[in-house]
Amino acid sequence: MAVMLTYLISTILLSLLYLSSAVLYLAKGTWVRQTLAELNYPAPYLVPLMIVVKVLGPVTILSRVSVPLSDLAYAGIFFHLALSGSAHLGVRKPKGAVPALVGLVLLAASFTTQNAARDAPAPYAPDHQALAR
Repeated sequence: MAVMLTYLISTILLSLLYLSSAVLYLAKGTWVRQTLAELNYPAPYLVPLMIVVKVLGPVTILSRVSVPLSDLAYAGIFFHLALSGSAHLGVRKPKGAVPALVGLVLLAASFTTQNAARDAPAPYAPDHQALAR
């Protein structure tokens, strides 16, 4: 029961983090482009793509239309968060890396507990029923 609760809370919070970020990208586009440019990213090209990714990633994980696609979404979110955090640290703005760190913790919790909450197990996530034996 605790594992299931961990999965639900971490997945919902991770999804809210990503969806709220997509809304921020839409609502404050100029500020987002300026911030990304300060991180040396090609902001004009990246922002529309990131809005789509920030919506599709959580939707894919929550809907779990396909286990391999869900695992790919987890991997994509992992790389996005790792690169985002390292970009902020690289320009000496450690406060900007905090959301990425929180996201990585939520992502790890969601990924490692997903098999306890889903009928179709992901091959790379731990099987909590086998661990309990």
